[in-house]
Amino acid sequence: MADDIKANDGPDGDGMDALGEDAGKGLNAKKIILFVILPLLIITGALTSAYFMGYLDSMLGIEINCEEVDEDDPRFSKCQEIISARAAGQEGASPGFYYDIPDMRVNLNTGGKQKFLFLVVKLELPDQMNVDKVELYAPRIVDHFQTYLRELRVEDLQGSTGIYRLRLELLERVNAAAPDLDVRDVLFQEMLVQ
Repeated sequence: MADDIKANDGPDGDGMDALGEDAGKGLNAKKIILFVILPLLIITGALTSAYFMGYLDSMLGIEINCEEVDEDDPRFSKCQEIISARAAGQEGASPGFYYDIPDMRVNLNTGGKQKFLFLVVKLELPDQMNVDKVELYAPRIVDHFQTYLRELRVEDLQGSTGIYRLRLELLERVNAAAPDLDVRDVLFQEMLVQ
């Protein structure tokens, strides 16, 4: 048995040979990589993915700009929920009053072959007082609409995202033309691209 102990003694006689020391150090480095660095990389990758997919937007206080979200974007479903929530919030409100914007026919920006957009729109207003005010601003509102619509391309009007963006842009144009009006929504009655 004494021979066994002497066989394991290293050059210093401390009971470990040179191979045992190297194996102990290598095991510590492996443990650090396995239990510290690898989990940090996994957590960092998961958080980065969640951030770019929009899952952390509500936690970080970042608002989704639904005007820039395409149908293939993972945030598109969240935009649809926001639109539904806004519509549900307006359902509980009083029905409102409507003002008919004169029918508009504009040629689209196609660069070659002429395409026309025929559009019939109503403005939803909360009360009769705003309906009376909108009549004063109607020529200015139509002008803002016409100017914007002439710059549209056919591709801009495709899909539900295109229609939603058009609604937001027209609502923004109403607010720019008549800032003291309270307009709830822009409602499409008819839209035709010829």
